[in-house]
Order: sequence, then C-alpha cells, then structure tokens
Amino acid sequence: MKIHIKLFLIIFTFSLFMVASLVLLMQWSLGKGMIDYVNTKEVELLKPLTSELTDIYKKSNSWSELENRQRQFQYMINLQLNDSEFESPKKNRPHRRHDQKRPPLMRGEGKQIKRNNDGFFEQRRPPPKGGFRAQNNSHPPKPPEHRVSYAVLDANKNYVVGHYIKDREYAYTPIVLDAITVGYLVVSKRNKLTQGYELDFIKEQQSYIWFIALGMMLFVIIITLPLARHLVQPIRQLTLGMHKLTQGNYKQNLDVKRQDEFGQLSRDFNELSKTLEQNETARKRWLANISHELRTPVAILKGEIEAMLDGVRPLSLGNIKSTQEEVTHLQNLIEDLHQLTSADIGAMKYRKQESDLTDLVDKESARYQGYIADAGLKFKCQNAKSSINVYIDHTRICQLLDNLINNAIKYAITGTQIKLCLLRTNKMVQIIVEDDGPGVEDTHLPHLFEHLYRVDNSRNRETGGTGLGLSICAHIVEAHQGSIEAKKSDLGGLKVIIHLPLS
Repeated sequence: MKIHIKLFLIIFTFSLFMVASLVLLMQWSLGKGMIDYVNTKEVELLKPLTSELTDIYKKSNSWSELENRQRQFQYMINLQLNDSEFESPKKNRPHRRHDQKRPPLMRGEGKQIKRNNDGFFEQRRPPPKGGFRAQNNSHPPKPPEHRVSYAVLDANKNYVVGHYIKDREYAYTPIVLDAITVGYLVVSKRNKLTQGYELDFIKEQQSYIWFIALGMMLFVIIITLPLARHLVQPIRQLTLGMHKLTQGNYKQNLDVKRQDEFGQLSRDFNELSKTLEQNETARKRWLANISHELRTPVAILKGEIEAMLDGVRPLSLGNIKSTQEEVTHLQNLIEDLHQLTSADIGAMKYRKQESDLTDLVDKESARYQGYIADAGLKFKCQNAKSSINVYIDHTRICQLLDNLINNAIKYAITGTQIKLCLLRTNKMVQIIVEDDGPGVEDTHLPHLFEHLYRVDNSRNRETGGTGLGLSICAHIVEAHQGSIEAKKSDLGGLKVIIHLPLS
C-alpha cells in the first residue's frame, strides 16, 4: 500500500471516529437537555398547586385532610395540568347499552358518597378496619413504571398522599406556610421522552446532526486526498532521487520549494548528491594520478634495463645509478601513498607528549640552514622568544615541517628566500612557512591539500614531487586537533599557516 493511501486512511479514520463521537455526544446532550427542560417545565407548571396545598394544611395545621385521598390529589394534579402536554391521557371506557343494568352490589361493597371540606364529591369504599390511619404503615400505591408519579410529603419527607417510590429521582418543591416549610410537592423526573413535540424536535435535530456529519466526512475526503498527495510528493521525489544515487548517477538536484522539514531534507539531499559527485570525481582523479605516477618511473626503469640488456646502453656504473634513482623515486611514491592511506583509515600512530615547540623549531631551523643554502635560497627563521608548550608527537611535527620546507624549496625555485615563523596567540600557536616564489592562483588554494593535486602542468617530476606531501601535512595537523590553510604570501609566493592548540 502506498504511503499517500496510508496517510489518507489514517486521517479519514481519525476524522470518522471524531465526528461519530461528536455526533453521539451531541445526541446525548440534546436528549438530556430536553429531558431536563421538560422536567423543569412540569415542576414550574405545578408550582401554583403549592398554594392550594398550603390552604389544605392551614385548616387543621396538619396533612390529615389530605392523607390517603388519592383521587382528590389526582384530581388537583389533573386540573393543574389540564390543556398542557403533561395532561394524562383519558382511558377509553366501553359504553353501557341502555338495556344493560348495573350489576347489584355485594354486601359490604357499597360506596359512600359524601362532600368533603373542599366541596368535592368523592366516592370511597368503606374504610378498612382501623380506618385510614391503619394504612399509613403500608407502602404507598405505585404508579405504572412509565408514568410520572406525584406525591406530597410532610416536613420530614414522610409520605402523605400520591404515588411515591423511593427508587426514583424526584424534584422537591417546598410547601411554605408563614415562612416555615410544612411539606413538599414531589414530582418524579423523567429519564426519557415518550411523546410530545419535544420528542419530535429531538428526532428531527438528530436527523439534521447525522446529515451534517455526513457532509463533514465528505468534506474530509475532499480535503484529505489532495493534502495526502501534497505531503507525499516530496517523498516521491526523494525516493526517485535516492534510487538514482544507488545506480551511481550523482548529478541529482531536487527542486522542492518548501519551508518545512521536507524542504530541509531536499536541501540536505542536494548537498549529499553534490558531495558524492565530488568524491567520485576525486576518486577517479586519484586513480588516474596514482596510475600515472606509478607508470612513469616503472616505464623509465623498464626502458633503461631493456636498453642495457639489448646492448643499446652500456652496462656502466652511471646507467645503474640512473636506474637506482628511478627505483628510489618509486619507493618514495609508494611510501607516501602508504602514509596517506594509513592516515585516511586512522592507522598512523601518534605518540604525543608535552613538548616545547620553540626548542623544536630552533633545532629544525639549524638543520634546514645548509639544506636550503644548497638549493640556492636564503632561509629566515622568526622564532618565539619564550617557551610554548604543546601536546604533540615530536616525530610527526618534524615530518610536517620537512614536507612544508621541501614543498617551499620545490615551488620557490625562481625566488630567493624561505621564511619560517612561530607565533603565539591567545589559545593557539601558529607555524607559518612562506616563500617568494611564483605563488598559486586563488582558484587552486582550496585544493592544495587534496591527494595528488597539481597546480599546473609546467611542474615536472623534479620539482613537483608526488603531490602527496601537503595531503599528509593536513592529516598530521588534523590528528593534533589543529587546522591548516594556504594563502598568498606578502613576499609574493605561497603562505601555509598551521594552527595548533596550546596544552
């Protein structure tokens, strides 16, 4: 499965989960809010009934006038809720035919009809033995489970009249007489709606919510697909470019004009491609130079030996000496290659210790005096006046100075002098070797420390050397945590500056 499809499915699934959760939460919140509204509305509608109940209590200063009078209390409730959505549905009773007579009552089943104190007629069965008071200890009558129950409780929340089940949740409306709570009118709270325009309103709103959710998911699809392609597009370009790199095609340049991580990744990819191309060019140049440097002395050596074997050249001491020079040159080249390869792989050994660099430069300068004079050049040493302690490998630093002095002698052949300076700065020490020879063009300065790099073709083997001396110098300086650079000298030639840290 492609990554943009995975990304689309992840975003779509997450959006679907969030929208579905939001819809269900909105439906629950809407239903609960409407139920709370209906319960509150019913309680508010029954609040005027508390005045009538207060009057009943006031007559006898007790609830004796209302105890167990279920029909009277229900009549008061129905009267208060008349013509409202809370009105109790009327039961459909079958009509009696004209010729049908009322069945005779059994003995003891007659009903008493009397007017109560409030002027209401009520039909009651004969009270049981012990009167209504005897029924106070029994449980109050229970309404059907789906019906709302109404009841009156006294000040201690003991049952007086109505339907009251303790398992239900009730809204308590206090009945107050002379600023004293004498009872409570309780109404059970609905936990769901079964009829009324509120139920129709909820169903309609829930349908609208699902339509809105469907529209939101369509919108998510429309937005997510282009977004996934937009996010994956640079990854595709990087994948294609990386595939070409693995095939050896290093000339790659991604044009991803973005300011996010993909833009930074594309820039790093371009830098990697450029570096690989440069390394490949350097590798090819290195192989070409090595083959050329090895082929030249071998070809000369072979030609001279074959000439002596064929009798073209006499087998004399001078011809053998010329052959020995070619062997020596070949040996020096192989030794330089070995040192450089060892430096590249980190196999060059260093035995560092704290040394006085001023004393080291003095000793080496004395050794260079005659050597440089034999080359027809003047040597000037500007050493430090005080001791400079550095943590170095004595042998490798001498090798470093030898390579720099030899390089200056070879390339300052048209000049007159070579200068060696030792300077101390705040936390570093500088070794400077410069000459007044022909110098080097600015375009060649950054490449002087590359393997087998030659400035121009005019330098022959006698002056050009192997082209590895400065590369070995760079590795030695790097192993001492220093830096090396080449600049134009104020004397007119080349200036090599080495920075080494103080101990």
